[in-house]
Amino acid sequence: MKRILFFVLVLTIALSTSLFAGGDGEGSGKSGAKGLAVGVVLPTKDEPRWIQDEQRFKDAIKKAGYTVEILFSQGDSAREKANVEALIAKGVKVIILCPHDGAAAGAAAEAAANAGVKVISYDRLIRDTAAVDYYVTFDSVAVGAAFGQYLVDKAMGMDDMAKGKNLYLYAGAASDNNAFLFFEGAWSVLQPKIADGTFVVRNSSEAVAMKGKAMLSRAEQGKIIGQVTTNWDFNVAKNLAEANLTSAMDDAKGEVYIAAPNDGTARAIADAFAADPAVEMFYITGQDAEKASVQYIIDGKQSMTVFKDVRMLVNDAIKAAVALLEGGSPSATGAYNNGAKDVPAIQSEVITVDKMNVKMKLIDSGYYKASDFKGL
Repeated sequence: MKRILFFVLVLTIALSTSLFAGGDGEGSGKSGAKGLAVGVVLPTKDEPRWIQDEQRFKDAIKKAGYTVEILFSQGDSAREKANVEALIAKGVKVIILCPHDGAAAGAAAEAAANAGVKVISYDRLIRDTAAVDYYVTFDSVAVGAAFGQYLVDKAMGMDDMAKGKNLYLYAGAASDNNAFLFFEGAWSVLQPKIADGTFVVRNSSEAVAMKGKAMLSRAEQGKIIGQVTTNWDFNVAKNLAEANLTSAMDDAKGEVYIAAPNDGTARAIADAFAADPAVEMFYITGQDAEKASVQYIIDGKQSMTVFKDVRMLVNDAIKAAVALLEGGSPSATGAYNNGAKDVPAIQSEVITVDKMNVKMKLIDSGYYKASDFKGL
């Protein structure tokens, strides 16, 4: 009887150890001696961008020879913290965290730091805590500047002497630090053309009131963003655009220039403007090169997207994680102040893509297959 109990105990321990190591469900790569070394927490499965990132992470960490577990927070900061705590319990040494809410994620980062786990803030900056070791990001200000420059170039190309061109501004979620950085970049290019009358902002009284200010404080940015936020939600974006168009006179339509903050919201906003008979033509920005928006660009429904090659960003994050695992220091190319410290940053390049170069930048580069699209 004792021998049977002994074997049952051994089997139970073996099974528990296997489950504790992460199993085959969410993990990727070899377990081996290195074990579950890296955890990744992404904000939601409900946006195509993060599903792309999930697969890229699995591919990159497998190539690096480590095991990764990828968890999704589904837009819930409490779940995000629980995900981090679960990864800590599994013995990870580095957590790559893309926060749902930059400020709220500070508690999760501190839990990791208190457990001796290194924290890499991914794509979005974790704010108001010193418990962030590195920030891997695209240059978010450059992304916004690309929005602005595209619209300025189109406006000046149409008629460089005309004034009063209709401009509609939209922004991401006020809880996301990147939304402010995107807006900062866009404002830096658009503001001079708003100030000289080339553009007239049609959907933000706060932007009109501050049109003479080249540099805005975060609080001032927040006032404008509060009027034009999409909250990164397609339905919110569409409803806001429809409300803006309902309240706008016909002379605020016609030829329209739209600064949309990402591809998902761009498609929703574009659909709303396309449905308004008083809108004769429009130019609209986006970012992330989502497949649906690439098709919109091919079809002439979206004007451009800022291509942020996720392969590059993921590889930079994994390189930083491996360097930390092996006792090294990742090579930073800049720094972002998160309200508590200057976080060393590793920044990746961004590329403007429109109908003219979409094939070269996204198909010929191997990012997507031509068979994924119609009309190329």
